[in-house]
Amino acid sequence: MKFYYVYILRCKDNSLYTGITNDLERRLNEHNGGKLRDAYTFKRRPVVLEWFQDFTEPNQAIYFEKKLKRWSKAKKEALIKGDFDMI
Repeated sequence: MKFYYVYILRCKDNSLYTGITNDLERRLNEHNGGKLRDAYTFKRRPVVLEWFQDFTEPNQAIYFEKKLKRWSKAKKEALIKGDFDMI
């Protein structure tokens, strides 16, 4: 069974980055390795994985990633902390 991951990274400037991948370890290494010079995280390295959720259906993962990207930083911080009353 293949998994898809929606994840939140904390950048060195304390900003949050939300993404999606099918290989979480590889993608985290790519972010920290600076694979893409135009990427949001390139100048904000190192990044730390703060939160992730796995999905078996890619469309569900894509939907959830898009939803998270619209959330405020405060709402994402609440998700990271597991403070579901704040979400």
